[in-house]
Amino acid sequence: MIDDRYHYELLLNSLKTALILVNDEFEVSFANEAALNLLETGLNQISERPLSDFLVDDSVNQQQIIKALENQDDYRETDVVMCFRDGRCTTVDINANIITVNGHIMALLEINPIDKQRKISQESQQYAQQVAARELVRGLAHEVKNPLGGIRGAAQLLEKKLSGADDREFTQMIIDQTDRLSNLVDRLLGPNSLPHKRQFNLHQVLDKVQSVIINDLAFSIELHRDYDPSIPELFADPDMLQQAILNITRNASQALQAQDKTKDHRPRITFRTRIERQCVIKGVRHQLSAKISVIDNGPGIPKNLKDTLFYPMVSSKLHGSGLGLSIAQTLIDHHNGKIDVQSFQGFTEFNLYIPIIDKKTSLNQQKDKRI
Repeated sequence: MIDDRYHYELLLNSLKTALILVNDEFEVSFANEAALNLLETGLNQISERPLSDFLVDDSVNQQQIIKALENQDDYRETDVVMCFRDGRCTTVDINANIITVNGHIMALLEINPIDKQRKISQESQQYAQQVAARELVRGLAHEVKNPLGGIRGAAQLLEKKLSGADDREFTQMIIDQTDRLSNLVDRLLGPNSLPHKRQFNLHQVLDKVQSVIINDLAFSIELHRDYDPSIPELFADPDMLQQAILNITRNASQALQAQDKTKDHRPRITFRTRIERQCVIKGVRHQLSAKISVIDNGPGIPKNLKDTLFYPMVSSKLHGSGLGLSIAQTLIDHHNGKIDVQSFQGFTEFNLYIPIIDKKTSLNQQKDKRI
């Protein structure tokens, strides 16, 4: 006769859903195999320890779960970005079921990773929204650019008819301001030239970005390289790729510079490259893609900006133009790639995915677009 406890544990460990039993102090009493795999730990390491020891503070709403325990009321939260102490993140749905175990009120957490197809659908929806916002801004920019040329021309004609230097000072002010607005409009329109693709080493581009950042910085940041030497040469536009990575890296360095200097904190940016297999980009599955990660240990991206981060004119900086990430997105779009981001307090990771294709395939794709 099989022992009941052993029998129940065998059943729970056979489930694909991660199950974690916590008490009113958020300490773990039990975790099945799926939960241990999710946390990448063992039962002895997690037993009777607070679950928060394995998670970043704000990735799971601990207070709401404890409140549900006090009220003996089940709790549910969807689309939770669960981030672990080792830097991993995954999007999950969480059900907190309040149960009684040996006379104690406890919460049984059901943690379900979101299906990959759902994530792909969300990415497609977000991409469509970003394209719509970008096209709206580009349309408005074109409407503004035309009258700016007329205003500048009229100011130049008026300046020729004025004899006094004091009067010409005002016309020059008009010309200067129209030039400033015209430059802003050009940046809003974004890069419009086709990429000039050739074979190149990705890591040489990353090294150039780091050289530029080091020369730009007025304070010390640790730069780390974590390269995969097996990545083949890319057939892409190295200048466009460099500009996209540079825009993201500058954002990271500015965030690191702006954070609280009173804390014992060593600002750090890591450049990581990996091969991504069977990567789905805009609904198309690519056998091989280069994954370029720019990771910093700064304050993280404000939650209210995460959904509109790549929109033009969106910025968390006081005097920021909000164009750097939008331009980076456009440059990566020129290569049929994508950018995603994971961020929380103390960790931000931008991932750029560039399909690895040969020269012949790329030229055929460009030919199809022209047709």
